[in-house]
Amino acid sequence: MKVLLLNGSPHKEGCTYTALEEIAQQLKQNDIDSEIYWMGLDMIRGCIACGACKKNPGKCVFDDDICNEVISKIEEADGVVIGSPVYYAGVRGEVCTLLDRVFYAASGNFAGKPAAGIVSCRRGGATASYDRFNKYFGISRMPIVSSQYWNGVHGNTPDEVKQDIEGLQIMRTLADEMAWILKSIENNPRPEREEVTFTNFIR
Repeated sequence: MKVLLLNGSPHKEGCTYTALEEIAQQLKQNDIDSEIYWMGLDMIRGCIACGACKKNPGKCVFDDDICNEVISKIEEADGVVIGSPVYYAGVRGEVCTLLDRVFYAASGNFAGKPAAGIVSCRRGGATASYDRFNKYFGISRMPIVSSQYWNGVHGNTPDEVKQDIEGLQIMRTLADEMAWILKSIENNPRPEREEVTFTNFIR
């Protein structure tokens, strides 16, 4: 089994990476493989609501950035953890821009994959950012992996994050919970989905 750890920080080995690396090491202790994938610094398009992905499910019509690569990586993984720094009490804009397209185009292919969001902040805004991540997972039938507290670390540098003893413990607990859920569902089929009924509030 393998978990994709998506690093949404503009810094390849900064605070968010430090938290994800703690998760990776604890997953290894549970005999679970992982990959830390860095988003990089290249431009990421926003969703333009063109609807082309509905005609070609699982693929965004724009193929000039990492969106379709990330879709493939999530589809291939058994679980996913997405990490971001906190900007103005929210997830980094480029991360949301990417996830809007990834989940709109392919969320139907992610159902049943355990998922978690983790955030890194200097001081405040962690819980609002953590909540933002869960919106993507909750609408996509992805079991949300919890920990002993909200999934965040604190510090302004990687060295400061390493001093956040509780934060690092939260990351390890998250990894243990991810491993437990993955092993629990390995031989248990996902429930059949009812046909979706859409309702509108404007008649």
